[in-house]
Amino acid sequence: MENKLPITRLNKFFSEDDFDLNIQMGEEYLSGDLNMALVLYQVDRTRTETDDVYAEVGKDQMKFKPPVEFRGLVQIANAENKAYKTGLLRHLEPGNMIISVYIKELNDLGIDVRFGDYIGYPESETKIRFYTVSNDGKVVADGKHKMFGYKPHYRTIICVPTQDNEFRGV
Repeated sequence: MENKLPITRLNKFFSEDDFDLNIQMGEEYLSGDLNMALVLYQVDRTRTETDDVYAEVGKDQMKFKPPVEFRGLVQIANAENKAYKTGLLRHLEPGNMIISVYIKELNDLGIDVRFGDYIGYPESETKIRFYTVSNDGKVVADGKHKMFGYKPHYRTIICVPTQDNEFRGV
């Protein structure tokens, strides 16, 4: 059973109503002005069978829940140009995707982004790049994720780009 305690330490200057108003304004900015839509492909961990020895999933055996569209603020890190060990061959990899998403958005949609899930991000009108979640951002007890020290209001989710043939959920 969840025990709810009212947070009253800031009520003189910042209350639950102020918190909700700030969230509403932020959601309007994300949905109306930025319109950064992402698609979450949650791994169905109950239907996906793993190997008995290594707990790995075979190719094309991962099962997914129905995709869900959500809004978040997206930042794509700069691509990195790396060299292999000898330095003769180089490869350019896309940068990681950092998503800031309101906790309320996730709760309203009834979704929870977890390590290993896939996220589709429309890179252009004709290309969707897929990323896999490497940090689900569930630790929100720090000052960065709290609004004026009141309570957490968003999560920072870090995703790494997949190879073009890795994601087979669609």
